[in-house]
Amino acid sequence: MKLLLASNSPRRKELLIQLGYQFEVVKIDVDESYPSNLRSDQIAEYISEKKAEALELKSDEILITSDTIVALDQKILLKPKDEKEAFEMIRNLSGKKHQVYTAFTIKTNDNQVSKTSKTDVEFSEISDPEIDFYVKNYKPLDKAGSYGIQEWLGMAKVKNISGSFYSVMGFPVDLVYEELKKLGCFPNNY
Repeated sequence: MKLLLASNSPRRKELLIQLGYQFEVVKIDVDESYPSNLRSDQIAEYISEKKAEALELKSDEILITSDTIVALDQKILLKPKDEKEAFEMIRNLSGKKHQVYTAFTIKTNDNQVSKTSKTDVEFSEISDPEIDFYVKNYKPLDKAGSYGIQEWLGMAKVKNISGSFYSVMGFPVDLVYEELKKLGCFPNNY
């Protein structure tokens, strides 16, 4: 079987490589809007499924799509449009607990399965100079919620995490592995 990853995220690519898989990256452009009546725990899966439906597969292909959203008090924090918005998002997360929802969809010609991983993340207080340092040095504009847990902000300011660290990075590799295994898709040299 040929494994396809539909993602521009360097973190998802890195995690799937570390999981031991060879794959081809495919580009899928979809409108990532979602119905306003969806709960925060449903949005990432809705978008992941929308991405999966946008690609026709050959009989020997397995497609993986994914999406991550951050929710603070039921407000959705997507990717910031600029450094100012990134700064404000992080300021709002300072000293609070928020949720990260990462969903994935695995699609074949015969089947499609989607799952969502929820992780609670709590930051300690983050000062304005610390936020400024992070935004200027780590350029978090490509990250939901304006931060990468594997970067400085995650190392220095995550007070508590309940759930999957890798899901916060953008890819719940444990769940992805279990679903691929069910399809007989194992890491290379397994």
